[in-house]
Amino acid sequence: MPLIKLQISVPLSDEKQEELLASVSKIIAESIGKPEQYVMASIETGPIMMAGKQGPAAFADVRNIGGLNGNVNKQISQKLCSLLEESLGISANRVYMNFSDVSAVNWGWNGNTFG
Repeated sequence: MPLIKLQISVPLSDEKQEELLASVSKIIAESIGKPEQYVMASIETGPIMMAGKQGPAAFADVRNIGGLNGNVNKQISQKLCSLLEESLGISANRVYMNFSDVSAVNWGWNGNTFG
């Protein structure tokens, strides 16, 4: 059920993309407290303009059915920003995140919904 869509401006090799996806998926599962088998993570790369400047930047869209709150969101934000800075050189002040708690009736999977 947890989903993280990450948009970044830094080009990645296939190997680096796989490593980043694995790390991001683990951060989401551990922070929200749901098994990683339910996490979906994706990465898109392309130019991003932030504060009137192009350069290393990222946007993360995190969605889930329950489990998101102030403490969890801060934890995800801190861990994800650290990961992006360490692995890609994207400064934390060049990362925006959006957290959405989705109703179970508005989340589909396997030909059905969760609500």
